[in-house]
Amino acid sequence: MKLHIDNISKSYGSNLALNKFTATLEPGIYALLGPNGSGKSTLMNILTDNLKADAGEITYTDDSGKRENVLDMGVHFREKLGFMPQYPGLYANFTVERFLWYMAALKGIGKTEAQKQIPEILAAVELDDVPKRKIGALSGGMKQRLTLAQAVLGDPEILILDEPTAGLDPKQRIAIRNYISKIAFNKIVLIATHVVPDIEFIARDIIMLKKGVIVDNAPTQELIAKIDGQVWILPCREDEVNFWQQKLRVTNISRDERSGDVLLRVLSDVRPGEAAYTVKPTLEDYYLTVFGETSGNN
Repeated sequence: MKLHIDNISKSYGSNLALNKFTATLEPGIYALLGPNGSGKSTLMNILTDNLKADAGEITYTDDSGKRENVLDMGVHFREKLGFMPQYPGLYANFTVERFLWYMAALKGIGKTEAQKQIPEILAAVELDDVPKRKIGALSGGMKQRLTLAQAVLGDPEILILDEPTAGLDPKQRIAIRNYISKIAFNKIVLIATHVVPDIEFIARDIIMLKKGVIVDNAPTQELIAKIDGQVWILPCREDEVNFWQQKLRVTNISRDERSGDVLLRVLSDVRPGEAAYTVKPTLEDYYLTVFGETSGNN
């Protein structure tokens, strides 16, 4: 199966949110990275038919090779979708379990299949200990995991996930990341996120979006290879930190406990100082190179 997104454009008044976005997605995880206002949520709402594009076409090719416009497929395409919005509308008086039964009914999932899936999904997202708790009494992280649970309910072929690990602690982030990786082998999964490390090692391709335009689209290793030799650690004294921050693009500050030096992680085309040494780039380094932000502004 394939999802073809061809020249999708969308404007809000004079603001061009998406400009001829084009990509072909096959089974695997794709990460959509970009700062606020880059068009990520607009694209996801168009893909899930919550918003109409001004121009362009989205088509779906099934395993038999048949290709159709998703608008012509209507409900048959929506049945293939699982969507996790960033700001979901949940029912505060529903229990966790009742909410998933309700979503199963909306998705047309039979009782026998729902009885099998719901406990498995609750265990996978670590909510199996609170099935009778009302949604209104859940923490933000629990609500986030419940929103993911309803998205994967029914085993959809295509998963659209908007900030799936937002608000989760490190342990939960790892568990959710591993769960998404596990179920993605036979699904098309598109993840929009600001948590760059969460997708660095699981995404087959990184789609970088800036002001509605794709500025790069490649596997992680190809992207970070572009800045090999441009990421440095610069040791300095504490009273020199402000000077270097004004002069260089500093993405992280730490301290060497042995020497007492402050260690600045720096993006630079040339060696920023005599004591500087290169380190292996990360996807976050490349993200900051492309979007010109510091790590505190992700």
